[in-house]
Amino acid sequence: MPKIGLEIHGYLLTEEKLFCDCKSEHGIKFTKPNTNICPICTGQPGSKPMLPNEEAVKKSVQVSLVLGCKINQNTPWMRKHYSWPDLPKGYQNTLSGPYAVPTGSDGKFLGIKIRECHLEEDPAAWNPETGEIDYNRSGSPLIEIVTDPDFSSSEQVGEWLKQLVETLWYMKLLDKSSGIKSDVNVSLPEKNGERIEIKNVNSIENIKRAIETEIKRQSKEVPKKKETRRYDDKKNTTTKMRSKENAEDYRFISEPDLPLIQFEKKYLIEIEKNLPETPTKKIEKIIKKHKLSKYDAEVLTKNLDIVEFFEKVAEKVNIKLAVSWVTVELKRLLNYANKELDEVDIKPEHFIELLELVEKEIITELKAKEILNKFIPKSFSPKEIAEQNKKISSENEIEKIAKKAISENEKAVLDYKSGKKESINFLIGQVMKMSNKRADFKTAKEVIEKLISK
Repeated sequence: MPKIGLEIHGYLLTEEKLFCDCKSEHGIKFTKPNTNICPICTGQPGSKPMLPNEEAVKKSVQVSLVLGCKINQNTPWMRKHYSWPDLPKGYQNTLSGPYAVPTGSDGKFLGIKIRECHLEEDPAAWNPETGEIDYNRSGSPLIEIVTDPDFSSSEQVGEWLKQLVETLWYMKLLDKSSGIKSDVNVSLPEKNGERIEIKNVNSIENIKRAIETEIKRQSKEVPKKKETRRYDDKKNTTTKMRSKENAEDYRFISEPDLPLIQFEKKYLIEIEKNLPETPTKKIEKIIKKHKLSKYDAEVLTKNLDIVEFFEKVAEKVNIKLAVSWVTVELKRLLNYANKELDEVDIKPEHFIELLELVEKEIITELKAKEILNKFIPKSFSPKEIAEQNKKISSENEIEKIAKKAISENEKAVLDYKSGKKESINFLIGQVMKMSNKRADFKTAKEVIEKLISK
């Protein structure tokens, strides 16, 4: 049975970098390289780091607590030396290493032991094919989570990682837009093979594929020496980068330019007390408060912004209607626009007004959906539009429209009479179209059936 361990790296959700006040942005947010840089994060001679970003330190503690770690009260900064183009100073500032004390240690998350959890700075982005270096992410605050080799399959790793990142994204501790990357350690004890590290694998799917590929390779070529390999996601292969380094190779020394981080007990108690709710706790709370099914609660709590939006709506609107419109219609709108809720300006009060217009039968659901589609990028009060598009409930008025729909669509009428009962949906659709989505659906159906039967 394989033994698999992970060293997971994620960007902490902060405004600034770890040791300077440059913006901490990465991933798809950037259009131009080297735009958020300064002498500190580019390692210019004579530059000194500022004190560590307080928000990054706090969030590293929060992540450690979520993972069940013991928080270490005194943590010295270390210099981890290695010579690569992406490291302008020639070393990385980190809370890891043989003489370091990590932010948190000896934890457990969903049955997997957490060896340590520590804060460090990110290197720059180096393109080995062009030689170009982008320092935009250099110095951004990273959290590294190191597990014990408790995994035995790629599927187990994938499911655990999915729940880990969803939890930390949900609690707004990690930057969702930047994803994660991981060093993956794989060995096959039954074959007496040495441990192999696969470096910098991004995305959960690629991590799973890299593990499967390496297990197959080690089954045929039992590794006799430790080594570091690279995963090629296009070829789905791993290739040797170098022999595995030992801690001595990094020449860890204590950082003379940064003070020891010291956590007072009062500070740690306050952080733990105000720790954001986990998805599990939020689900339990919503089920109890609103008497929802577990399925509806789980759909709602996939995203913290969505669930907080729902709770505001549910205070004013019928719960059943609120659940349906938030989990189906609002998410449909966001998916179509390829946006997250926090990327648009949809105010709960406007959404509530829209649902109240539906609930009071002032407008039809179809008309309400049409209005909702106009809420991106910015919502508005729907009352004025509703006044001009009031629901038509009068049977006589709907009958006039239905007669026209029937006369213009004789084939659909004949199909219905011949037993194709679903043809009536086409005729109802024509009535809705002719009435600008204002006709009451139920009344339209009854009127059409009555007219056809004559």
